[in-house]
Amino acid sequence: MSRLSVIQSSHRIIIKVGSSLVTNYGKGVDFAAVTHWVDQIAALHKQGKQVVLVSSGAIAEGMARLGWTTRPKEVNKQQAAASIGQMGLIQAYEKAFSTHGLLASQILLTHEDLADRLRYINARATLFTLLDLGVVPIVNENDTIVTDEIRLGDNDTLGAVVTNLIEAEALIILTDQTGLYDSDPRKNPQAKFIHQATAGDPALEAIAGGSGSFVGTGGMITKVLAAKRAANTGAHTVIVSGHEPEVLTRLARGEAIGTELRASTHLRSARKQWLADHLRVKGKIIIDAGAIKAITEQGKSLLPIGAIDVIGVFKRGDLVACVDEQGKEYARGLINYASSDTRRILRQPTTKIADILGSIHNEELIHRNNLVLL
Repeated sequence: MSRLSVIQSSHRIIIKVGSSLVTNYGKGVDFAAVTHWVDQIAALHKQGKQVVLVSSGAIAEGMARLGWTTRPKEVNKQQAAASIGQMGLIQAYEKAFSTHGLLASQILLTHEDLADRLRYINARATLFTLLDLGVVPIVNENDTIVTDEIRLGDNDTLGAVVTNLIEAEALIILTDQTGLYDSDPRKNPQAKFIHQATAGDPALEAIAGGSGSFVGTGGMITKVLAAKRAANTGAHTVIVSGHEPEVLTRLARGEAIGTELRASTHLRSARKQWLADHLRVKGKIIIDAGAIKAITEQGKSLLPIGAIDVIGVFKRGDLVACVDEQGKEYARGLINYASSDTRRILRQPTTKIADILGSIHNEELIHRNNLVLL
């Protein structure tokens, strides 16, 4: 395997920062550390990379503000701490990003948001829009309202889920450990550091035992499982210490730091597999020759003006097939309009969508980011 960091060639990156790092092991938001990471993210931004930050620390910051020394077991108290701490967390990031002239945004998610197709596509569209605008989205689980039934569980998992959501090429998990060893280095001085391995290798799960720290909810096992999940859409994962000087910019230069868990599936094929194999086609859009050329040769979105007819009944967010008049399928994608609305805007320019429907969700019938060629 190559020893050049995958981060160097990655355009869209998810960076997850753990609670221990963000709050200096529960003492409250570590402004110096936050500033240091933001400085590096700004440097990546200048290189043309798109970055989404998944940050833990809301509950730990809330605990610090409330003067609590141990994490409460009561869910309502955890949620209260999250509500208080989220304010301080976002204020710290907003202030740090503003010094670089960068806008940051806050997105709070639960498993329910991603399990529901319509909310999934809305979250996806929002993230892509923010990235296109040059904004750095800061994502956290919505601990203020989340319950066990809709909890993602930990922010390592959330980082992987967001990686899958927007098909990022890489996930960086910043932790207080240097990476993954073949055994616990605290117990075995002969433990060997794992520089590189394949994400999803069952042996890694056997190696990565252990539990979370005082302020966190994860451990090395959650990071290994997160890498496995991220690999489902072809993304590589780097598990690395957030205490490493200039860790993000060094990774972006190609320096191999930490443990790199590489996906064995290419991004395009994994994405095609998800759309083609795991979702049922609910309908078809018949498209003209111009639209076929636009989506297959030019990498463009499918616009209403290129759509000739609609077959079937479907809702916004459903998977539909794009076919020619002879029924040959060229692509599949997640539709932005229900079949009834799609019929009303067939062959129409995007400028007329709002007049016809009374409002506009998107200019595209299917955005290129939600479209896979067959």
